[in-house]
Amino acid sequence: MDRFLDTARTGPRWLQMPAIASLVVDAITFGQVELKHYEIGAFVVMPNHVHLLVVPHVPIPQLTRRLKGYTAREANRILSRTGEAFWQPESYDHWVRSNQQWERIVSYIENNPVAAGLAARPEDYSWSSASSAAAVRRQDCRRCAQDCALHTHRGSGLEM
Repeated sequence: MDRFLDTARTGPRWLQMPAIASLVVDAITFGQVELKHYEIGAFVVMPNHVHLLVVPHVPIPQLTRRLKGYTAREANRILSRTGEAFWQPESYDHWVRSNQQWERIVSYIENNPVAAGLAARPEDYSWSSASSAAAVRRQDCRRCAQDCALHTHRGSGLEM
């Protein structure tokens, strides 16, 4: 399914618009920093889908409802759309059961733009946890890893 999404040239690709991609990245960050709904493991905003790996602190339906609800309202406002769905109604989630699986998923997510031909290197893609700005946040987190839920509960993450 991901390969299909990565190569799709038709259908809505609103997430490739910088204003909307930035909105989604800001909302993902807000969910961690302000709402404390999760700790981010990795994310990428692709032109037509999003990958998000988190350690959740709230029930997943609450997390997705707030994240998708807010971003849909704001994106539809930017697009001057009313009464239309922005996101598909379903989400795919998967429990991460080991550090090896966690690392594999982080690598997959952060390399997704490279595999799709959108960037030469993961850190070159602005709408990803692999970008330079996100790398600074990860370094800050690693400095205090004993206090960071991302590092103390790695085996209990959730990929969305």
